[in-house]
Amino acid sequence: MSIAIRQVSKQFGDFHALRNVSLDIESGELVALLGPSGCGKTTLLRIIAGLESADAGSILFSGEDTTDKHVRERNVGFVFQHYALFRHMTVFENVAFGLRVKPRGERPSEAQIRSRVHDLLKLVQLDWLADRYPSQLSGGQRQRIALARALAVEPQVLLLDEPFGALDAKVRKELRRWLRRLHDELHVTSIFVTHDQEEALEVSDRVVLMNQGQVEQIGSPQQVWDHPASPFVYGFLGDVNLFHGRAHEGELHLEGMKLQAPEHADARDAQAYAYVRPHDLEVQRYTSEGSGRVVQLQRAIVVGPIARLELLPLEDTGTHPASEALIEAQIPAERFRELGLQEGDTVRVQPRKARVFLQPAAA
Repeated sequence: MSIAIRQVSKQFGDFHALRNVSLDIESGELVALLGPSGCGKTTLLRIIAGLESADAGSILFSGEDTTDKHVRERNVGFVFQHYALFRHMTVFENVAFGLRVKPRGERPSEAQIRSRVHDLLKLVQLDWLADRYPSQLSGGQRQRIALARALAVEPQVLLLDEPFGALDAKVRKELRRWLRRLHDELHVTSIFVTHDQEEALEVSDRVVLMNQGQVEQIGSPQQVWDHPASPFVYGFLGDVNLFHGRAHEGELHLEGMKLQAPEHADARDAQAYAYVRPHDLEVQRYTSEGSGRVVQLQRAIVVGPIARLELLPLEDTGTHPASEALIEAQIPAERFRELGLQEGDTVRVQPRKARVFLQPAAA
């Protein structure tokens, strides 16, 4: 089941939740809608489901316009953050619920229902819990049962809204891997909403970055990480340092640093800023003749093979704090030990790689 979203807009009073959003999702694809709170991702999911109506635009399932179809006619399965299992029903009855409430002409026989539910419980690896009640399950188990219940009616589309958001980090990571394996087995067209960058990049075939009701970028996890289309995307995907300077004929000039920016060869003394990932910063002991930004090591956190450094920018003399925010760097723990650094030491940092954006000209 392919999904085509065409120029969808939605407003709640004065708040523009969605602004002219268009998106194509291929049959059997697992797509993440990723963005900060209030960016419109859940509203878009609810419009696809039929739980919310758009002010403008249309939704097509495999070419058929479903914009005015009731949620019951769309054949979609839902998994929400807070499980929504029926507390008075056993695991088995929870999963069977969607099959039992089908219209009489479409309802499977009792034997077919039992077979289907047992197959689904095996699929989510919880068939041994069929007679338990939700209160007797862990959070991760409840969420897997919620997914089995959503799949019971054989939906053409599976929609997941922050499905692992209420779980602790370890369980979330396990369920992410499990969901990816399950999707590879079932190939049901799936859309899930998340604000967790790691979750979106690890699980999805494609990521849709949303911001203020609009789509900022669409691409594979590797594409959006390696080639962010805007400052918002760069800043949202993982930790990043921001440096201000001026671009001139393919070079970015910052205090104590010079970066190559061949994509801005036509720039003439233009205001610019560079985004640098913490692992793309080179750290050296301070020398007066060296190049790079002069900083003071405020804190070093060495965990396993990585040393995370919090660095305070200093004036070029290396004595007084500058006005910029802390700089974060990541270097191998072995390299950190080689440098023999202590908190309070002065060092220089130089970006190995940066993404440079020009400041938009004032209107």
